[in-house]
Amino acid sequence: MEMKDIVIQFGALAQESRLEIFQLLMTNGETGLFAGEISKNLGITANTLSFHLKALQQADLIKSERHGRYISYSLNIEGYKSLLKFMTEDCCKGNPTLCATDVECC
Repeated sequence: MEMKDIVIQFGALAQESRLEIFQLLMTNGETGLFAGEISKNLGITANTLSFHLKALQQADLIKSERHGRYISYSLNIEGYKSLLKFMTEDCCKGNPTLCATDVECC
């Protein structure tokens, strides 16, 4: 992944509502949630939510799927993994055990 793509991902996550949306979708994995459910869970109005979802989607961190009149959103695992890989690739000057955490993902 190119540096400009990583910057876009960090930029998308550098806003409180988008980070909350991303965290909520992470807890639902590939199952995802409909926009209305996200709005209700986080108390974000529909038009504001749409703006934030678009930013996360453009950053390749979430994906959408149409179900008739409704759209569900879910974590884009590959986009998320690329961000994690960037964060840990050159961790601690080639000694990734220094940066190891007990956090397991995906």
